[in-house]
Amino acid sequence: MLSAAQYLAFGSAVSILFSIAASQILLALALAALLLSKAPLRIPRIWLPLALFLLLTLVSLAFSGDIAWGLPQVRKIYVYSMLPLIFSLFREMRMIRWLFVSWAVVGATEAARGLVQFATKVAEARALGRDFYSYYEPDRITGFMSHWMTFGGEEMFVFLMLAAYLFWSPSARKRGFLLLLLCFAAMAAALLAGYTRSIWIATAAASLYLVWCWKRWLVAAAPVILLIGFIAGPPSIRTRLRSIFQPSGNQFRLLTWRTGLRMIQAHPWLGVGPEQIKSKDRDASEPSEVFLRYLPPGTPRPFPSGWYGHLHNVYLHYAAERGIPAMLMVLWMLLMMLADYWKALLRLPPGPGDRRFVLHGAIAVVIATMIAGLFEVNLGDTEVLTMFLVVAACGYVAAEKQEPAVA
Repeated sequence: MLSAAQYLAFGSAVSILFSIAASQILLALALAALLLSKAPLRIPRIWLPLALFLLLTLVSLAFSGDIAWGLPQVRKIYVYSMLPLIFSLFREMRMIRWLFVSWAVVGATEAARGLVQFATKVAEARALGRDFYSYYEPDRITGFMSHWMTFGGEEMFVFLMLAAYLFWSPSARKRGFLLLLLCFAAMAAALLAGYTRSIWIATAAASLYLVWCWKRWLVAAAPVILLIGFIAGPPSIRTRLRSIFQPSGNQFRLLTWRTGLRMIQAHPWLGVGPEQIKSKDRDASEPSEVFLRYLPPGTPRPFPSGWYGHLHNVYLHYAAERGIPAMLMVLWMLLMMLADYWKALLRLPPGPGDRRFVLHGAIAVVIATMIAGLFEVNLGDTEVLTMFLVVAACGYVAAEKQEPAVA
């Protein structure tokens, strides 16, 4: 029964890249098999801040005034069971290694689908005689997902774990090296073609961390590579990069952030309640009644175009939605992970190894999550959250295990 639980958990962790329904069904079956096996359920060190965050979510919901509307966040607690499940079942580095190799293959397949979508959109823009950037930016590639932010977040995590694998795993050069390089190139191209600025910034920063720890001197080449890419890239890429620094292109986010700060000022302890920021209309391009209640005085109409379902900053959103203490629990959890993984790295003997690749990859994923979270509520996305929890659990397994012989 324990072996069945391991295979089911493995399937759940991989299938999240193409089907949330399949992943959650397999997650339920894996949990049931684990309980029937009577094997101990283990929880990593971050259980305390995570448990407090979930508890504060429930308390915030109880005082929100609209419990029914916030119930999706109660159901999402089920997703967090991925953390103890993986930590309990994935006890061998060989299984963790195969998990991330599987991620690479599936992630590259999703990237290839995204690149086909990109080519189709280029052809459509030409056929319509439209400027490509203005045609593409509102409706970008999604791979197997329903939104480009989810697609970008998934590809970013897989890309970073694969980079760490190629840098530090002794198995990387033994089998399938060229295939993995192709996977790496496909995902890099898909991330670039996604035109998602927060993903670009987060991936670049986390990648610099990996390169710095692998071959420090290569970091000096990064500015030159970026400059060459900017000059040689297509005009639409340059336009997208410049938009990062143009206030006119970020008015929508500035409005959500300013409104969120007013929510925090009014409700610092428990927030306005889970899901209360989101409009009850299917079209969240229009602000909800709760959002409108906290608009800064003198806000001009019409509002900047954008999606008003959340505050586009995970820290600001959790503080406004569930209170400052809940947001601090999330921050405590993330910083604890960085500290624990780094301490484990310092205890490792010199040289490559699977523990080293998992720990470096986990740190890179946390860095990327924290940076991308400045611009999006990435941990509120079930697919991204599931993958984050898988990496977190594997990082804690690597932090406590002795290095086995390479199979």
